[in-house]
Amino acid sequence: MKKVKPSSVPPQAPTGTEDPARHRSGAVARMLRMPVATLRVWERRYGLIRPELSASGQRLYSADDVRHLGLIKQLTELGHAIGSLAPLDTPQLLRVAATHARSLAATRQVGRPAAAALPPARAWRLAVIGAALGARLQRPALLRRLGRPVALLGPFDDAAQAAVALRGSDADALLIHAPQLHEGWLASFEAAAPALAGLPKAVLYGFAADPVCEALASSGTALLREPQPDAVVGQWLRNLSATPGTTPQANADTARDLPTHAPTPRRWDDAALADFAGRSSTMACECPRHVAELLAQLSHFEAYSAECEHRSAADAELHAYLRQVAAESRARFEAALENVALHEGLMLPASPRLDDAAGSPNRRPVKTLPRTPALR
Repeated sequence: MKKVKPSSVPPQAPTGTEDPARHRSGAVARMLRMPVATLRVWERRYGLIRPELSASGQRLYSADDVRHLGLIKQLTELGHAIGSLAPLDTPQLLRVAATHARSLAATRQVGRPAAAALPPARAWRLAVIGAALGARLQRPALLRRLGRPVALLGPFDDAAQAAVALRGSDADALLIHAPQLHEGWLASFEAAAPALAGLPKAVLYGFAADPVCEALASSGTALLREPQPDAVVGQWLRNLSATPGTTPQANADTARDLPTHAPTPRRWDDAALADFAGRSSTMACECPRHVAELLAQLSHFEAYSAECEHRSAADAELHAYLRQVAAESRARFEAALENVALHEGLMLPASPRLDDAAGSPNRRPVKTLPRTPALR
């Protein structure tokens, strides 16, 4: 009778019940994107792992087993011989992967232009009328809620004093504390300070009739009735500072402050990022997958901003600004993905740009998004 050669990796004793934290060979093969037959050959020929057996005889792999096999698959695809990898444990495989990734990263750094740093956010120049409100706005906790630098002008006692002090300044908005709002309040205010008539206004008030509030709201004046806690006042001011009509110079000035160079091309297309996210999903740390997904979203928004319909010159400038910010953020997240991959011992996605430079016939084209109507 012909003798059957025993497997070089004897499976562990069958377990009574299947552990939900363990995976069958078919599931592992799908996660690693390899045939089940190859997985069995690796076990039999190289003795890579020792899977448990369920009561029904199914091989069961732990998360550590999957990660170990995933590292070996990545390294063999990069040209490492499986025979040299088989004796290594997981920490040793991670060191091999990290060395390979650092070598690739060092090659990519040659000739790469340094990413331009984003300019500091422009301070919101807010003129304040009302001593009590001015003192309140000095509270650090309230200012932090605005989420951007604020330059407070004042406080001033009344409109006439503010008009004199602000002559020639470039205030973005006027914040007024008015305990009572009477009929004709806005006309009286603009008569006392005609130079401030064109400034966007926000009023924190105590008492007012509904028709007065309706008239002020129709004129574009932002209203908030006191008393309110600092959290509400801070949120109100944050919304005001983010409204284009409240800071007419903010968008234009910020756009002019941005670098004028053309955005760097994408390093990886959607297919490469999706492949990287799938390969990293077997790891305990999910940061590599999250960074890859965020990077894809940033790239989509960058393309969306470039293709938005423009109804005016100001609209075009705003979308150019958004595209530039998205491009700078995308470049930073590309660097972050590289650093995360180095730390976790993962191979970076294939780069179409590098393949193009080398004239590779197997390069993948960068996907483009269909034109999407601008959201209004």
